[in-house]
Amino acid sequence: MGGFFGVASKNECALELFYGVDYHSHLGTRRGGMATYGAEGFNRAIHNIENSPFRTKFDHDVGEMKGNLGIGCISDFEPQPLLIQSKLGSFAITTVGKVNNYDELRVRLFNSAHSHFQEMTNGQVNVTELIAALICEKDSILEGMEYVQEIVDGSMTMLVMTKEGIYAARDRFGRTPLVIGHKEGAYCVSFESHAYINLGYNDYRELGPAEIAYITPEGVETLKQPGHEMKICSFLWVYYGYPTSSYEGVNVEEMRYKCGSMLAKRDGDSVHPDSVAGVPDSGVAHAIGYANESGIPYARPFIKYTPTWPRSFMPTDQNQRNLIARMKLIPVQALINNKKLLLIDDSIVRGTQLRETTEFLYQSGAKEVHVRPACPPLLYGCKFLNFSRSKSEMELITRQTIRKREGDSCPQEVLDEYADPCSCRYAQLIEDIRKQQNFTTLRFHRLDDLLASIGIDPCKVCTYCFNGKE
Repeated sequence: MGGFFGVASKNECALELFYGVDYHSHLGTRRGGMATYGAEGFNRAIHNIENSPFRTKFDHDVGEMKGNLGIGCISDFEPQPLLIQSKLGSFAITTVGKVNNYDELRVRLFNSAHSHFQEMTNGQVNVTELIAALICEKDSILEGMEYVQEIVDGSMTMLVMTKEGIYAARDRFGRTPLVIGHKEGAYCVSFESHAYINLGYNDYRELGPAEIAYITPEGVETLKQPGHEMKICSFLWVYYGYPTSSYEGVNVEEMRYKCGSMLAKRDGDSVHPDSVAGVPDSGVAHAIGYANESGIPYARPFIKYTPTWPRSFMPTDQNQRNLIARMKLIPVQALINNKKLLLIDDSIVRGTQLRETTEFLYQSGAKEVHVRPACPPLLYGCKFLNFSRSKSEMELITRQTIRKREGDSCPQEVLDEYADPCSCRYAQLIEDIRKQQNFTTLRFHRLDDLLASIGIDPCKVCTYCFNGKE
């Protein structure tokens, strides 16, 4: 995924930029960056944060960076922000999104604009540099950003900082959030709404889908009106969003309580665990909601070890991810031995980590382990945001299970049946996964309940990874 933060202030902004970006650390683990503009011109710093938190890598930089304008990011992919010199002048740029037609756009720039790009060590072109080149094909930054919104297949949310101010553009269908904060003498723009509260900013307004705003210390100007169609990612509430953030006016923590409550209502009197637990961290609020609704006590039968494993995300290597997931969670024997547990996790992707968690609960003496994922079965890889580490949809436990039943070729109408919680095929899928994972019982959150938990118009929410509908 990734996240970013920008500041336009009448005063020095580097310290606020530093803390605002740091509050996005849950959204990525590979690169962090900050760029400022002031009397001394543009200044920029980028660091690898794979083995150290953002804060520790930028302690020195924040004291040296000067300016009243700044943008910064946490990125799970390419290094950014980038500094660009072009016919449109000098600017800094940072992006969040996914470009499915990356190859087509790169070849187009080679052929039409005779562009060239710095090649990264993986042999790819930095996507943010590609976006900057597309912007520069037009006669103004505004026209260029509009062009990017139209031409990118996927999603692209951008911050572009010039010497005078910051352009902020939300992606075409509002799949990712973008919100503006305000205090006397300054405005900020942020992916996460919680990132500016402790800096003294108040909510100003959220940008709508495809909206482009221009932000200076004096005010916010709408350069392009928001579109009418929105498809914000439902997984932001389920997993990615920080509990204190809100999207489209819906707080993440509150939504998770509702989600857990609906899971409990679906269970009714069908299970009788001794306690309800959430897999730290994103499963905790869902579990609290379940416990509050059901009256079953909430407990923490395992604790996340944070002194040396503080990061939410983990390395891209799957074997290393599995090891770290196991190292992070330490069981509390007294709360497990001879107990019947109901466990809530945000989702089941490959199933590896949750299966290992379940096994160490059994090894610690648990009598039963009932599992309630806080979202429907994931049947499709995300086409619109860079949040999935899966190289193929066939890495998903659901698709592996379906392939065992249906073979390598599964028609769309059959996949639709597997997504329908009222169908026989859906019931077979859940039972097969339950047996593979050695759960006592398994019930996924239904899609209609998930949408009700979010509480905004279902037509405005993207559910592609659950039902394949764009």
